[in-house]
Amino acid sequence: MLSSLFSRCWALLLLSLALWTTSTTAEGETPEKQAADFFGRHESTSGHTNNWAVLVCASRYWFNYRHMANALGMYRTVKRLGVPDSHIILMLADDAACNPRNPFPGSVFASSSRSLDLYGSHVEVDYRGTDVTVENFLRLLTGRVSPDMPRSKRLLSDDKSNVFVYMTGHGGNEFLKFQDSEEISAFDIADAFEQMWQKRRYNELFFMIDTCQANTMYTKFYSPNILATGSSQIEENSYSYENDADIGVSVIDSYTHFVLEYMERINKTSQTSLQDFFNAYNPHTIRSHPGVRSDLFQRPLSDTLLTDFFGGVAHAEIFDSSSSNIDFELDEEFASKWQAVYDDACNAETSSDGGDAENSSERVAQSSIRKIGEKLDLSPGKWKEARKWASVASLGALIAWAASRW
Repeated sequence: MLSSLFSRCWALLLLSLALWTTSTTAEGETPEKQAADFFGRHESTSGHTNNWAVLVCASRYWFNYRHMANALGMYRTVKRLGVPDSHIILMLADDAACNPRNPFPGSVFASSSRSLDLYGSHVEVDYRGTDVTVENFLRLLTGRVSPDMPRSKRLLSDDKSNVFVYMTGHGGNEFLKFQDSEEISAFDIADAFEQMWQKRRYNELFFMIDTCQANTMYTKFYSPNILATGSSQIEENSYSYENDADIGVSVIDSYTHFVLEYMERINKTSQTSLQDFFNAYNPHTIRSHPGVRSDLFQRPLSDTLLTDFFGGVAHAEIFDSSSSNIDFELDEEFASKWQAVYDDACNAETSSDGGDAENSSERVAQSSIRKIGEKLDLSPGKWKEARKWASVASLGALIAWAASRW
């Protein structure tokens, strides 16, 4: 008898779960409207479904401490806004935190107040030291890596990915130095982005670079859906922002400091656009003239959210409403199965004997199934009512089952 009671309670719980997971579309509400209501806080027009970030510090040596702080500060920002470590590729010389000259071993700071350790214990450096090369960077972007390359060192983006590429280091007119031993040119990056487009490795790409004469690095781009910005114009230097007397070197560059300070006011659901961000550029405070190139980008900057690139907000793809007939078929199938359970419960209730606690508890469960059957209108579009009564019946069944165990 107890096993029979348990089976009926279990059937009722399965019924409740099915009701909760079956379509809950209310009358007059389309799936499109429900999705719009749910994602309304993040009304992006991008069409992307995932985000990736490639963050490159192209410098090494202690005196370039600020470039490592630049990259680590950007790493912290995109991670805070929702891009997971699995979608962040960090290329870093990584010789500052544990440098013998660092008075704060294991730490990297971006301000003289030293209120925030950018290195900490949660930084995942994917390419470090001598692995930070022009060849590895280009192979990363284009996907031309060896088969034994671990996933953590691969850019596994697709045609639904928005990719953010940030670079910092020492540069000049149409070149950026890597590790003081080689250079990457504006042509190299432009051709790599074209390969990415041909291989469907991005939906939209946002390129940002902080170096001297940075704006010359995006002049050769020719691929669609690329937005670019740099810290300084041709024949103009990009300056450091702040020195730390105890550390003995500059701790961050002026342009990156502005970007990170601006991003601290942004959260995952922010509606701040890239146009708002670019309008905030102030050459006087940045101490150089940042530039923007948007002729390859197809969306208006005023309709492009910052979080389309800096964040990791999830999106849902809504199928054509013509598929709603499938829901109706499922409803009919479920209704027939429920009818069988309901009939069985009514028959069992009629034939059950009274007297002991087990029989009493079983009758409660049977009564619950019967009553929910009487209350429910299982026609399509009535599932909200079904969910409510299923919850009540489930609670009653659980109480009955617990009583029978005492």
